[in-house]
Parts: sequence; structure tokens; C-alpha cells
Amino acid sequence: MEKASILLNRVGALIAVALIIYMFGHIILEIVMRLFGRSTFILDEYIGYAVATMAFMGLPYVLEKGGLIRVSLLMERIPEPRRWPLELFSSLVTAGCFLWLSTFWLQNVQRSYQRGVVSETLAETPIWLPEGAILIGMWLISFTLVVRSLKIILLRSRYSSHTA
Repeated sequence: MEKASILLNRVGALIAVALIIYMFGHIILEIVMRLFGRSTFILDEYIGYAVATMAFMGLPYVLEKGGLIRVSLLMERIPEPRRWPLELFSSLVTAGCFLWLSTFWLQNVQRSYQRGVVSETLAETPIWLPEGAILIGMWLISFTLVVRSLKIILLRSRYSSHTA
């Protein structure tokens, strides 16, 4: 499971990087076009979709690499061998929250797809596409947190068997 999580997180990170490159390119294109009195007319919409997708797709990789900001005030005061319950609790609660939110988000994506909802712009983008990308990101972060929780439990059991 951990290998699958690592692979999926890397794919998510690559998608996030590709979206950053896309956003840069689209902004440059828009600047150049506006110099000539033209526009793509979709910059705001597509940059918004890209930022949301990038955040949710990149989050699992950042968590895996330990790059998320954590409140360490409490953790630093707890001896290392006794930190695992707090780490496990926070991972499980956060996974539960993301899974719970994703159930509502899934309903939203399904509703947008079934009703054929499109953006109110010239592009008329099917809304389920960016919503679906965010949903996949929610599932990725949930999976990463579940794998992290299992890893904490396994490491704890190994630590307990070595100290007994």
C-alpha cells in the first residue's frame, strides 16, 4: 500500500508541477495577446481551476515528504516514543474529515455531470471536470493519511516488540 501511495503521490505532484507550468504559460500568453488588444477570455476561469487542482493534487506529496506546517509546540514536549498516539489520532481524524467531505463532493460532481452543468463563460467548461480533479485530490490525501496511520501502527508494534 505504501508503494502505491508513493507512486500516486508522485503522479499528483507531477500534475501539480505541470499545472504551474501551464499557468505560467497562459499568463504570458494573455499578457502578449493584450499587448495586441486581444484576449483568451478564459484566463481567470482556467487559472482558478488550475490552482484548486494543483493544491489538492500536490498536498499528498507534500504530506508524504513532511513539508506541511505542523504545530510542533505540543509535539516537542512529548518524548519521541510517546508521540505516536497523537500522530495516529491526527492522521485518522484528518483522513476521516477528507473522506467525509469527499462524499459530499462526489455528490456534487455526479450532479454536475448528470445535469450537464457548464461554466458561465465563453469556454462553457463542464464543471464536473475541475470538480472531479479536486475529488481525486481529496481521495489521494485520504489514502495517504490512511497509509500513514497504518505505518504509525506498524512502527509502534515493532517498537513495542523490540523494547519488551
